[in-house]
Amino acid sequence: MKVVANTRPAHGTGASRRLRRAGKVPGILYGGTAQPTAIEVDHNALYHALRVESFHSSILDMEIDGSGERVLLRALQWHPYKPQVMHVDFQRVDANQAITMKVPLHFVNQELATAVKLGGAVVNHVLNEIQVTCLPQFLPEFIELDLSTAEVGQVVHVSQVPMPEGVRPVLHGKEDPVVVTISLPSVKTEEEVAPEEAPAAAAPAAAAPAAAAKKPEKK
Repeated sequence: MKVVANTRPAHGTGASRRLRRAGKVPGILYGGTAQPTAIEVDHNALYHALRVESFHSSILDMEIDGSGERVLLRALQWHPYKPQVMHVDFQRVDANQAITMKVPLHFVNQELATAVKLGGAVVNHVLNEIQVTCLPQFLPEFIELDLSTAEVGQVVHVSQVPMPEGVRPVLHGKEDPVVVTISLPSVKTEEEVAPEEAPAAAAPAAAAPAAAAKKPEKK
């Protein structure tokens, strides 16, 4: 995907406000051997691009003042209550340096699993993205997880997700987060429900002696 940007000579809060009023988004381009560059991009073009999943996890082609850069979207700042992007950060990409990115997960074929079709199991997506590291040329737009063989009681961890060539998950220490669980829906039995209803039924009977005790004595 392509991003068109221009360098901006003016800095500061006032300059940023003027840019936003003109339909632009102030931003920064950093990384690599070059110095950080203050940039501006068209708000409407950026807003619509952000609705595309791959814009968040792919290497982008940026045209800046007529020159080309390969970049990653790194950070966004939104207005507290308006659908308006206030600031955007992009990072330059070096083809020879590994990058770390969060990549979306696509769950496929879960409706074909016997546990779901015949057993009534529920597939719970605990994570919707995985942080990975790889060289830029291997960065996938998404990672697909096939759940056609899912079984009741199965728990899939990050380390069990098949990775594309040249890509590995980022795990810190011994952590191995859960990605998906497959379980049967919980159903309350009559025995579980009855104890909850019993105190309410007994309440009027318990209140009767107390009411009788409050009757005034006959003189």
